[in-house]
Amino acid sequence: MTKTNSINLKDIKLLILDVDGVLTDGGIILHPDGSESKKFNTQDGHGIRLIQRAGVEVAIISGRETAVTSIRAKQLGIEHIHQNCHKKLPVFEQLLDELKIAPENIAYVGDDTLDMPLVKRAGLGVAVANAVDELKEIADYVTKKTGGNGAVREVVEYILKGSGRWDSLMERYTI
Repeated sequence: MTKTNSINLKDIKLLILDVDGVLTDGGIILHPDGSESKKFNTQDGHGIRLIQRAGVEVAIISGRETAVTSIRAKQLGIEHIHQNCHKKLPVFEQLLDELKIAPENIAYVGDDTLDMPLVKRAGLGVAVANAVDELKEIADYVTKKTGGNGAVREVVEYILKGSGRWDSLMERYTI
């Protein structure tokens, strides 16, 4: 499902992602020592690398703070990681200021009510397929895939294909 949106996908300069329910399926495995595990999708990870190669910055704004999120972000070369954000909009605004990017140049992907202010403010507000109905109703784009199961890759391809950047990125994979 996609709402009519006048955003030019070529103008997207920053992709901001939530973690639980977007980069993961929202499940958390708690270990007896109090640590936790999460499952990340490798195609989402490759998608993040692709959009970075296209010159788009990637950031994380998460309501929870975990070591595994920091580790995954480092593996993917994500420099802007903000965790334990129960009010995400101030962090969003801080990123705008720090990176000198206008809100219309941002794509934000979320799954829950905590993400609503950012989906409204971003040029391209995205809800994953398993998002709460309230978020889907205000999103510019709702993915077919669920969080942790290729939704981020779907958004990356939507942006890159819609902006004409996909084919040049694929050249390195063809013979």
